[in-house]
Amino acid sequence: MNPQVFTLGAAEGLQIQVSDFGARWLSCLVPMPDGSRREVMLGHATPADHRLEPGFFGAIVGRFANRIGGAAFTLDGHEHRLVANEGANQLHGGPDGFDRRHWTAVDHGPLHLRLALHSPAGDQGYPGDVDAEVEYRVDPARATVTLHFGARSSAPCPVSLTSHPYFNLDGGTGPVVGHRLQVAAGRMLPVRPDMIPTGEVLPVDGTPFDLRQPRRIGAGLGQGEQQRLGSGYDHCLVLDDAAARGEQAAAELTSTDGCLAMRLFTDYPGLQVCSGNYVQNSRGRDGQPFVRHAGIALEPQFFPDAPNQPAWCEQGCIVRPGRPLRRMMRLEFDAVKAQA
Repeated sequence: MNPQVFTLGAAEGLQIQVSDFGARWLSCLVPMPDGSRREVMLGHATPADHRLEPGFFGAIVGRFANRIGGAAFTLDGHEHRLVANEGANQLHGGPDGFDRRHWTAVDHGPLHLRLALHSPAGDQGYPGDVDAEVEYRVDPARATVTLHFGARSSAPCPVSLTSHPYFNLDGGTGPVVGHRLQVAAGRMLPVRPDMIPTGEVLPVDGTPFDLRQPRRIGAGLGQGEQQRLGSGYDHCLVLDDAAARGEQAAAELTSTDGCLAMRLFTDYPGLQVCSGNYVQNSRGRDGQPFVRHAGIALEPQFFPDAPNQPAWCEQGCIVRPGRPLRRMMRLEFDAVKAQA
């Protein structure tokens, strides 16, 4: 079955494309002051190539975004063994996660698309029947794209849904090391060599993870032991309270030329920053391999390995009958005229 592709937005303005395979965000065209439009997302030659190319380009990942250590967790006294797909751990819901499924379009208009997926009990080792939804909504007048995530479960189960596009605001596929990134986070989660969080929450002061002021991505890239473990940025930053409530931007990314900025708002407590450390293993729209760091992923989510950290479970990642998941992310684009 070939993926079905939906186009949302304005013909000459902000416009996105979404596929029902993995509920993937395939494309994002942003209008510029000179009348052109910039493609700000990495993608593949055809929607069908997302079945074959490695990585999670644009996908909705779940049931649980990011990593779960030992591919197992204990909930309400019951141990659940998951299907591992990154060494002994599980990444982004397992080898047959939500990114590998055909979602069903349940509502579609010129500016919105709502997709649904049923995940049966035992899927990838998780308990309970889960019904997941994601809604994409475009507002061309305000140059915003909003994603609403939802999930209901018939039994207690950890659920963390997020979107996994790689952005390149320069409108090309060169390294994003010249982009400037700001994240409203005074703390971060250090990881072990297998990229599972140690359980500590550490201040970012004096580290490459101090992004509280705009910083060139290349300035901190590869600096320090934590960056060595992740081959760059691949860490969860702990959003400040106002940012985790969606009251202020969690992150702002600015293109190398300074002509395009993107602000991200969310009500998730964490933001995984991944500097495209392995995108060179996939091919772009031209059929050629990406260069390393050709894009950056900014993934709002519950903390990785939260099911194995009792304090982090209190953030709301355990979905129970009658207590559904409801989270969002919103991207605001702001283009300015290039200086002469």
